[in-house]
Amino acid sequence: MIRGRGPTTGRVDVSEPASISAGIAERYATAVFDLVKAGDGIPQLEEDLGVLDSALEQSNDLSALVSSPIYSRDQQQAAITRVAEQAGLSKTMTNTLGLMASNRRLFVLPQLIKALRDRVADYKGEVIAEVTSATPLTEAQTTSLSDTLRAKIGKTVTLKTTVDANLIGGLIVKVGSRMIDTSISSKLANLQNSMKEVG
Repeated sequence: MIRGRGPTTGRVDVSEPASISAGIAERYATAVFDLVKAGDGIPQLEEDLGVLDSALEQSNDLSALVSSPIYSRDQQQAAITRVAEQAGLSKTMTNTLGLMASNRRLFVLPQLIKALRDRVADYKGEVIAEVTSATPLTEAQTTSLSDTLRAKIGKTVTLKTTVDANLIGGLIVKVGSRMIDTSISSKLANLQNSMKEVG
């Protein structure tokens, strides 16, 4: 059984430092991963994480439910359990989300997803690369980037891609603590800074 920590009353303090949120997410992630690993549930966990990730990106209502302090504990718990059941999430993930809502910890769901993805990748001997591009990558570009990163890192690389039109062009690739920024917007910013120094 996963046990939540910290107070279980009051409203969500959305101003909690990122490090505290990450710490809370890590505790839940450890408990969930230990449970699914013991029961050979890694494939199902990967499916759950994909569903949750997509749902958070596509549903403003779900994002609001997770992050807004206006919902009561009971409202959050009932709503997130209903969402989990409709999405076909595993019993372990459904129970975890309900417990997080009960403990007023749903706001760390994005960090929980990331922490669990990292654990799954490590378990499978893979590395996750977070890739942000100005336009969606083609299948050929994705394959080429994966092959290039695998050659540099020496491990199989799983890409998590997002699109940000503000980049204008190029890529931002983050692997662990390392980041490669080849975006045009970054180059323009560097050029502007250089011009200010000259002036």
